[in-house]
Parts: sequence; structure tokens; C-alpha cells
Amino acid sequence: MAAVSDPVELGAPWGPVRSEPPPTRFHPVHGANIRVDPSGTRATRVESFAHGVCFSREPLAPGQVFLVEIEEKELGWCGHLRLGLTALDPASLTIVPEFSLPDLVSLGHTWVFAITRHHNRVPREGRPEAEAAAPSRPPALLMEPYLCIEQYRIPRDRLVGRSRPGLYSHLLDQLYELNVLPPTARRSRLGVLFCPRPDGTADMHIVINGEDMGPSARGLPATQPLYAVVDVFASTKSVRLVQLEYGSFFSQCHPCRLCAAW
Repeated sequence: MAAVSDPVELGAPWGPVRSEPPPTRFHPVHGANIRVDPSGTRATRVESFAHGVCFSREPLAPGQVFLVEIEEKELGWCGHLRLGLTALDPASLTIVPEFSLPDLVSLGHTWVFAITRHHNRVPREGRPEAEAAAPSRPPALLMEPYLCIEQYRIPRDRLVGRSRPGLYSHLLDQLYELNVLPPTARRSRLGVLFCPRPDGTADMHIVINGEDMGPSARGLPATQPLYAVVDVFASTKSVRLVQLEYGSFFSQCHPCRLCAAW
């Protein structure tokens, strides 16, 4: 599933060229314990461990990554960030559920998972269960400048977490780049996106520090607006949005030899 880009000139698309998606922001509708900053790019849970559900302000475009960086952690709680997509319009919710799992999911048309490197990778129908195993990538592939997820090519640089400048920051940055730190470590970057399929459905992918974890849900309604869901839950206290620069246009990539190998 996840792999590097095709070795072609930057910007060579496979399929129609589309405009770059707009900047991501948090929706003004959110959990009772969430405070969103005036820019709409940082969400902080101010008390307790729950009521931290947030949404994207706008539906995502196909292939657009809703990317957050974990800014603050809070000791004493069990559990971490949860991430996914919903076809529910946040503005239609009279009350935002206390938890994304199971409360929001139980409303239907919602796909949310707790973040872990070995989570919920689903095989295609008729394919062996081994396909559902968490992907293993040689370190060299994680250093490639682009990440290909199905038909989309995404610049990898901003997908990867960064340490704060300091004496050992160069060593920590290497750990983020190799994706060997816990996926919910402070300053890890976590993203969600969907990729439409020819049958009118879509696959949902979760990206951890520049690595595609594979499809975590299939059969999403690609023809309906899909909003990102971020549950700032338990030990995750604050997240900020990271904006991606897709280039002069939002491109689709031709599956390369290395993509096919995975």
C-alpha cells in the first residue's frame, strides 16, 4: 500500500489535475472540554480526560491529509489520541458525544480508531489475512521525499514529526524519520485521509510520521462529504494542525515499481 513516489518529474500526474486543497481548520463544533485557538489550528482539552472530540471545519478532499501534531501530553490517564472520518455533518449534532469510541461511532457513518502502529489494517475481500498485518518498511523507503498512498502522491517532509531545537535534536529527528518512537509520542504527526475507488466507495488510511499504516477501513461513501475526527483523549492533551504543501497542483501518482512490490 504505502510506498515511495514514481521516479518521474515532480508534478507528473496520473489522472486529472486538481487544485490544491484549502488549509485545514478545526470545526467550531467540538467536545465540551475542548478549546480551539482563534486561528482554528490548535485544540486543547482543558479538563478531565473525555469530551475531547474535534472535527475538521470542512469536508476533506480525496487524498487530502488532515494532519495533527501532538503538542502536549498529560500524565495520569490511560489511552491516547483517536483518529478517523465521519460522514456526519458536525453542525447537525445537537450534542457532541463524550467519546469518539464508542459513542460517536455508534451514531453510524463514522470510522474512528485508537492510534497504534499495529491497528486495524483490513484486507481486501478475497485477499489473504496476511495483507492485514502492519506494513514493514525498510528505513530507506521512509526517507523518500514522497509518500504514495493508492493513487495519491504526498510530500513526506511535513508528515514527519520534529523535535524542538536542542543539543540532541538531530538524534531525535532521526527517530521520528525512522518512525521508531511510540506513535503517540509528543511531537509525533498523525494524519487521516481517504482514497476513492472505482466502485464509488473509499478506503481510509492513517499516516504516522510519514508512514502509511495501510487501509484501516474500507467501503466508506466516497460520494458523501467526509469530515476528519480527532479525539483529544486521555494522555493526549493538545494537538495542532500541520499544513501540507502539495505543490503547484494536487497530483495523483502513477503506481511505481516499489509501490507494486508492497
